[in-house]
Amino acid sequence: MRQTGPKNRIARKEGIDLGLKTPGTKTHANLLKKINVPPGQHGTSRRRKVSERGKQLHEAQRLKYIFGTNMSQMKSYFKRAVKKTGNTGFFLSQFLERRLDNIVYRLGFAPTRASARQLVNHGHMKINDKKVDIASYQVKKMDIISFADEKSTKIPAIEKSISNKDIILPSWLERKGVVGKMISEPTSDLIEKQILLRLVIEYFSR
Repeated sequence: MRQTGPKNRIARKEGIDLGLKTPGTKTHANLLKKINVPPGQHGTSRRRKVSERGKQLHEAQRLKYIFGTNMSQMKSYFKRAVKKTGNTGFFLSQFLERRLDNIVYRLGFAPTRASARQLVNHGHMKINDKKVDIASYQVKKMDIISFADEKSTKIPAIEKSISNKDIILPSWLERKGVVGKMISEPTSDLIEKQILLRLVIEYFSR
């Protein structure tokens, strides 16, 4: 089941900004102030020692929260990654990064993955000039991502996100105005800055 509770509480529990709140908002600013303070009345006190299995679960949950998936979807991506020859963690990262909702977010077309998912689900996005409304759709190399029509770009939150000049695109994406392209296969660099993929693989391997 997808997490629907207080998003700042989740981020504080994990100790990192999971990208669940729109940058520049008051709630995001409040999160950054308290990011190192665990939620709850007792804060850092009464914390139990975490087992190795607990650490593995923790990293898997972090990855789930970041990409807005559930554990069943994560397990499915893991099974597909295991079947490929090479680094399982790398291929797991690719499956997650190639999700259409993530691509829309990475291109700066939406302020959060949740809003990007909503854009896709409501039919606002196109792949190679064909409307796609499946958030988990796997974008392929050289696919062109664009908005279904000009009205979609006029949604206030989307218009503000598009006009943000501080967006730093991954090396595998290209954007010109309101049109993006996946110019090469995704890397695992961005995920590895936040997640210990080794622990995620160990968790799903059991």
